[in-house]
Amino acid sequence: MVQTIPSFVLSLLLLLGAAGADPDLLVDFCVANTSAAQDFFFNGVPCIDPAEARGSHFTTSALSTPGNTSANPFGFSGTITDVSVLPGGNGQGLTILREDFAPQGVLPLHTHPRSSEAVMVLQGELLVGFIDTANRMFAQRLRPMEVFMFPRGLIHFQYNPNPSSPALAIAVFNSQNPGAQLVISTFVSNPPMDIEPLKKSYQISEEEVQTIRKNLGA
Repeated sequence: MVQTIPSFVLSLLLLLGAAGADPDLLVDFCVANTSAAQDFFFNGVPCIDPAEARGSHFTTSALSTPGNTSANPFGFSGTITDVSVLPGGNGQGLTILREDFAPQGVLPLHTHPRSSEAVMVLQGELLVGFIDTANRMFAQRLRPMEVFMFPRGLIHFQYNPNPSSPALAIAVFNSQNPGAQLVISTFVSNPPMDIEPLKKSYQISEEEVQTIRKNLGA
């Protein structure tokens, strides 16, 4: 016997499915109380008393400092405005990321499960692109003040093709916590993934799996 879904339940499911960003606040702002001991977990960060909010809670100079692009094999460094440096951003559904690229540096293939992303080049050039669920590639070379949009959850990359000059970009996410999952994390998960799925997924040998893990520092 086929059961019919009540219309109000169907409407609720459609409404929830259409909600693509963080939940809205029920107050003007919720400055993060980053010093409070948190012995329970929920979706967000506790707020300070609104009467104690100051202008300094809503500003940060964290993005003014260049990142160290030599700290990893990719030649990339990201500096993000989380609530530790911008407590006034708590609950606002917005994150900003400074992206520094060494010459021929790359932000490897990755996804953001909870956010779409817009990236704007400030200095140099970037080759950027994403792959949709039909396996189509959408790519573009960006110059200063040009913007590219990455749809939520799709695999994408950013690459500085210049062999001698660095590049600088700013990325904006429509989530306080967009999340980032590198495709290569399958090789360096904790605990390690069984070798057989990696061999068959990437059509490589066990020796190649071990080489990739070694190159990634695993």
